Amino acid sequence: MTRDNTPPFDPVAWWARVAGERCAVIDAANDRRITYRELHADAERWRHALVARGVRAGDRVAVLAHNRYEFLPLFVASLRCGAVLVPLNWRLAAPELARVLLHADPVLLFAESRFDTNRDLAPTVPWLDLDSDVPSWLEEAFTDDPVANAPSAELAMLLYTSGTTGAPKGVMISHRQLQWNAISTVLGWSLSAQDVAPVSTPFFHTAAWHVFTTPLLSCGGCVVVCPNFEAAEFLGLLSRYEVTRAFCVPTQLHLLQRAPDFGRPLPSLRSFVAGGAPLPPSTAHAMRHAGYAVRDAYGLTECGPNCFAMPDEAVAVKTGSVGWPLPFVNMRVVDTAGAVVRAGSIGELQLRAPQLFDGYFRDPARTADAMTDDGWLRTGDLVSVDDDGAYRVRGRTKDMFISGGENVFPGEVEAALGACDGVREVVVVAVPDATWGEVGHAVIVPAHPSVQATDVLHAVRAHIAAYKVPKRVRFVPAFPLLGSGKVDREAVRSLALQSADGEH
Repeated sequence: MTRDNTPPFDPVAWWARVAGERCAVIDAANDRRITYRELHADAERWRHALVARGVRAGDRVAVLAHNRYEFLPLFVASLRCGAVLVPLNWRLAAPELARVLLHADPVLLFAESRFDTNRDLAPTVPWLDLDSDVPSWLEEAFTDDPVANAPSAELAMLLYTSGTTGAPKGVMISHRQLQWNAISTVLGWSLSAQDVAPVSTPFFHTAAWHVFTTPLLSCGGCVVVCPNFEAAEFLGLLSRYEVTRAFCVPTQLHLLQRAPDFGRPLPSLRSFVAGGAPLPPSTAHAMRHAGYAVRDAYGLTECGPNCFAMPDEAVAVKTGSVGWPLPFVNMRVVDTAGAVVRAGSIGELQLRAPQLFDGYFRDPARTADAMTDDGWLRTGDLVSVDDDGAYRVRGRTKDMFISGGENVFPGEVEAALGACDGVREVVVVAVPDATWGEVGHAVIVPAHPSVQATDVLHAVRAHIAAYKVPKRVRFVPAFPLLGSGKVDREAVRSLALQSADGEH
């Protein structure tokens, strides 16, 4: 893509100028409301301090912290001086974090004191404590002298994605990607300056930044920074701050259902948006039964992350669908030979859009593998398209297996099993079989202790072909999770292999 010297759009500065007293951020940790004018001023202090410290365009600036307000002025300041923000996954084990730090090679690291034991992982990187060092550092560095914006800053953020195998990949997020994701999200999701949304997932996830935060800051809305997620407190926060939209991963929605105040009226809330993992039908049903609108979403760090839109009036009639493509996002569904499949057939989703990533940091081989020769992103996700153009996610290409010569898509089987009575969550993996080569093994989190494998399998046979029905079942109290909150499918597969004889 052609680059020019046009400065990136700075919505915080724009809103500070035209509607400075509008609330931009609510810091839920101390119930503090920050206006756009205050956020702009705080970002200017951070920018002066970064420049005084020698940070230049293209330098990486890392943060190791739980969600807190400082992320936002630092992010805006980084955009203005051309630095690249690198939010670090504090859930990583020390060796994993060390590899990320070595790869990202930041010039500066901001951290909370709770992570002091990690200082030795990057001994050459200057480390500033967000509580004990930063306040005086900001005060000392600030002057009234103007500091020019970086004339040509391409990258805005480096986000490391979690994975079950191999080293994490550093996804390069450009200013272009941020801006086009914000534009298409505001248009497709009908966001406005009246919307309020919480940040309840960690800031090392693209969801925390780009599902609602950057789109809302672009259109003059308000974001609520939550230091952590505790179900009962979160429900109270939704009411107290008159939240209109809320993103949660399905695990968080399930935790909400256990909260004593679950079902309390939330008149300002238009809908929950569920993403990061498939939304179990039982979870969606429980949310709607309690009076809360909820919709399934799909996205990925490499594109968007918001890719689909679902109008409010379509949610009830398009159960299991993620909706239609957002503006400016082009999609195609292809088979293993690269041919576009017909409506209703399952194939790999491929994307092309202005909100596409700039590749993987210092990894041209992986970047090339992710793209087709004609410029489409290979998502690795399996989808089908309804006759009306709405999409349904069916699983991952790497999860597909062949049983007796037939292709089996675990996502399709999981959707059918998830609709059965007594199934709260389910993951289907392939295990070796002497007769069929591979067969499905369903690992189920039951909704109640009396559920029986035979009942579930009998019920699901009415909805899917016999060769798709799992041959084995195992019940577990909960699924192992990755740091991102997604189900660790490799760990689930290990559980399935350990009980290869199954339960029938």
